[in-house]
Amino acid sequence: MPEPYPVTRSDAEWRRILTPEQYQVMRQHGTERPGSCSLLSEHRPGAFCCAGCGSKLFESKWKFESGTGWPSFNDPVPESVETTVDRSWGMTRVEAHCATCGSHLGHVFEDGPPPSGLRYCINGVALDFQPEESA
Repeated sequence: MPEPYPVTRSDAEWRRILTPEQYQVMRQHGTERPGSCSLLSEHRPGAFCCAGCGSKLFESKWKFESGTGWPSFNDPVPESVETTVDRSWGMTRVEAHCATCGSHLGHVFEDGPPPSGLRYCINGVALDFQPEESA
């Protein structure tokens, strides 16, 4: 049965497109080492897009320093991120995944700053940063 996402690929295509670390995180629901992502310190204006399909997921204006070791955001771009219940590792969490290709991005926690109070804790390898173009 095909995946219910606008962008679908075979396992072989995902392996060809993604690095081994990206594949492990995005297609096998893994997690990168905290503090290992270069996007953790990215503060320029722009957008964070899905490394699997290029969909715009988060805007830099909603990024904040959570101290967790992963890029954190208050809110995604509307309709770009879907969530499901994740009961792995003996706990219940909310998983965030790309609404366009279904790739695992990270998790959502209710300990973020206002206005939403949410913290989208996202694996940096699941993201590509697109800086805002200068006028």
